[in-house]
Amino acid sequence: MRALIADDDPVLRHGLSRQLTKWGFEAETFTTGLELRAALMVSDGPRLAVIDWNMPGVDGLTLCREIRNTPGHNSVHIILLTANGDKRDVVAGLNSGADDYIVKPFEWDELKARVRIGARTLKLQGMLGDRVRELEAAMARVRQLSGLLPICSYCKSIRDDKDYWQQLETYLLEHTEATLSHGICPPCFDRLAKSYDIDQPLDLAP
Repeated sequence: MRALIADDDPVLRHGLSRQLTKWGFEAETFTTGLELRAALMVSDGPRLAVIDWNMPGVDGLTLCREIRNTPGHNSVHIILLTANGDKRDVVAGLNSGADDYIVKPFEWDELKARVRIGARTLKLQGMLGDRVRELEAAMARVRQLSGLLPICSYCKSIRDDKDYWQQLETYLLEHTEATLSHGICPPCFDRLAKSYDIDQPLDLAP
């Protein structure tokens, strides 16, 4: 998973990159909010962003608001990193769109725990998104077989939406993902046996 780091402090930026790489992330560092904004606009996928509040160009709060107001960027988990520890600042940071808030100076173990929470959240969001797409695809397949289907009373052919008659088997293969297997039901077997005047069961094995 990618981790985007934006901080104008070169020492802290290096430390963040080193630690996140050590924790299994693909770390990318940026000096200003403008650089991070540009990187976010040209890439997609689940990402974790560690953003400093006070940066030149675009500050962390403004960047959080822009990310949340940009379609397609909801999969970014934002950790706002700042020396502003007042409760009003914490509220302002979270209201701006940050998912988490860490006050400097901080312990690396605390950041590691917060980062892991963010990674788990992104993973769960991805799994939920996949499940939603699967359900939408299933509903689309169900809708393909909904409504009135004209079927012949004799040969059981089905008239499709282009006014062509198709065998039931052909229609099912085209409109579902089912794999059909052939067999013989007991009533048909009985009728077939009687038509051939067979007392013993037929050997229908190939």
